[in-house]
Amino acid sequence: MNGLIQGVKGLLSFLSAPLIGALSDVWGRKSFLLLTVFFTCAPIPLMKISPWWYFAVISVSGVFAVTFSVVFAYVADITQEHERSMAYGLVSATFAASLVTSPAIGAYLGRVYGDSLVVVLATAIALLDICFILVAVPESLPEKMRPASWGAPISWEQADPFASLKKVGQDSIVLLICITVFLSYLPEAGQYSSFFLYLRQIMGFSSESVAAFIAVLGILSIIAQTIVLSLLMRSIGNKNTILLGLGFQILQLAWYGFGSEPWMMWAAGAVAAMSSITFPAVSALVSRTADADQQGVVQGMITGIRGLCNGLGPALYGFIFYIFHVELNELPLPETPSGGSVATQYHLQQNSIIPGPPFLFGACSVLLALLVALFIPEHTNLNVRSSNWKKHCGSHSHPHSPQAPGEAKEPLLQDTNV
Repeated sequence: MNGLIQGVKGLLSFLSAPLIGALSDVWGRKSFLLLTVFFTCAPIPLMKISPWWYFAVISVSGVFAVTFSVVFAYVADITQEHERSMAYGLVSATFAASLVTSPAIGAYLGRVYGDSLVVVLATAIALLDICFILVAVPESLPEKMRPASWGAPISWEQADPFASLKKVGQDSIVLLICITVFLSYLPEAGQYSSFFLYLRQIMGFSSESVAAFIAVLGILSIIAQTIVLSLLMRSIGNKNTILLGLGFQILQLAWYGFGSEPWMMWAAGAVAAMSSITFPAVSALVSRTADADQQGVVQGMITGIRGLCNGLGPALYGFIFYIFHVELNELPLPETPSGGSVATQYHLQQNSIIPGPPFLFGACSVLLALLVALFIPEHTNLNVRSSNWKKHCGSHSHPHSPQAPGEAKEPLLQDTNV
């Protein structure tokens, strides 16, 4: 059921993220920030009202639950280029901070007061978030930057969800970045869907240990995405920061795959925190490939690919667990006299060499991403980039304007050594 929900949601966000990003370039960020936050949070109250409606709505919410593309475009609007990597790191770090606090708070309130209070509190926080956007968040895209207004017609080319894929294929640098994101985020998405259950069922972690693991990982991720990311971007540059983050991710996944003891999971978790610098660094690099009025489009491409990975990753990991006969069913397990569960000891006997096969497949995928990322140029020609974006997107912003025969196929960037 989880794989089906995430698959539908991921596919819908893959199709809609570039479109919503492009429309936010036209109509402004604030309205789409409201829309995406509302639909991200809309399924929460349905958890108690009707589980089936919850499953249905959370699947369909993928169409609008693409907050990251709008948020990162918003950040690009209000920051200078040299500030963006730090700003993206702060955005990712605040997301990690919520992951640190919310599972522990939810588990405690659910145990003491029941699950109903958790759902009510989560709904109240979501409403507070929407009110905060309405009252306190200003519009980041100036009126003069918008090529159209609310009353302007939108052509099918602008609304075509596959148009962004054509743009990706016409530009070698954007294509390399998107392939890197796909190959590196696919195992990460699969890991999110199964890892904490893997810790409990296979590694014998208690619920309290899993909550502590999430907290420690989140705190280390916050440090990595703020202080460490800023230092790395200044000292070794944008591209090398991405390569370093991918290297940490390979090490982390390999350690998860071969690790057979709880301390190995803790050590690999510390490495995983360092690998979290990759996405902010990629977003900063992507923002440099687009002009100021096209930030929503390029961030939408990346968010759409991440959405596709969110759909494919859980299914891929589930399939690999199934092939290697690793059962992750949530069942009460009897304890053995030595303290470990029967299932844990049986599994470690059966798979003593590779306890976590999907994580090794993930490490191979990230290794391919690292090889692709090596070909991304460190610096781009800003003048060429800007003029090409304008040429390429001219037909989308002004559907009836004259256009040279070969202009639509102009690449986004031309400064490449691949």
